[in-house]
Amino acid sequence: MNTSEQKNKIVIYSTEYCVHCHHLKDYLKEKGFTYEEIDVSKDAAQAQIMIDKSGQRGVPVSDIDGHIVIGFDQDKVDELLNIK
Repeated sequence: MNTSEQKNKIVIYSTEYCVHCHHLKDYLKEKGFTYEEIDVSKDAAQAQIMIDKSGQRGVPVSDIDGHIVIGFDQDKVDELLNIK
């Protein structure tokens, strides 16, 4: 996928020390997707937004076109992004 053609809005709430966050980001890069990354360990306001959206304090939390995905749920990510 050419990233200039990407229509999905992807926001990943993560921390730099989170192994599952790195796996998720690497997976999306491998599949040709771009995303906005928010490090919730450095931004308390964004951390609260993540908690409000997901009900979770753990990371990663992804917001894919308004759909919340908790953890690195590859099946759910594939479904939302139509990855075959």
